[in-house]
Amino acid sequence: MTIQEEFTEIYQQYIHREGADKFLDYLQNKSDFFTAPASTRFHGSYAGGLAQHSINVYRCLRAYLDRERVQEEYGMHYSDETVALVSLLHDVCKIGCYKAGTRNVKDENGIWQKVPTYNFDDPLPYGHGEKSVYILSGFMRLTREEAFAIRFHMGFSGQEDKGSVGKAFEKFPLAFALSVADMEATYFLESEDGEPSAGKH
Repeated sequence: MTIQEEFTEIYQQYIHREGADKFLDYLQNKSDFFTAPASTRFHGSYAGGLAQHSINVYRCLRAYLDRERVQEEYGMHYSDETVALVSLLHDVCKIGCYKAGTRNVKDENGIWQKVPTYNFDDPLPYGHGEKSVYILSGFMRLTREEAFAIRFHMGFSGQEDKGSVGKAFEKFPLAFALSVADMEATYFLESEDGEPSAGKH
């Protein structure tokens, strides 16, 4: 199964609200979502990395929310649709932002070589999480908790005021859970070349 097929299968199984079909059509036929990298040089910096990262975040969020402690002590219960939506679509802000290019690096002999890379050029500089919420809101209605989860999925590693992040996590626990899943996927499951990064340190 390809990355696009796996993403589409999860999306169609769980996301059914009004506008979901139109947004999937946009992802598949009017965007570079399935060919874009997740970053320029770090996690998922290869064609298809963005979609793979989104699937990884879905798996990590699902596993986090399935924990007995999270359900019983923290009282975190969310619909399958909400879990799929916030995880699969948290980074749609990256659509159309990566352009293929080259950069110079020294090889093992100290000789400069051109290697493929991606350059980041955002045609709609509306922020990160807030841009994803903005894009999604043009297609479907988000709950307040979904919007806050996507908006603050970068957690304390983003550019936001740390007090605002903490308050968002306190009021909307799904935002915290999504940020944990995003970090887990980024730092433990992904690398530049698409191979799992755990154990490479």
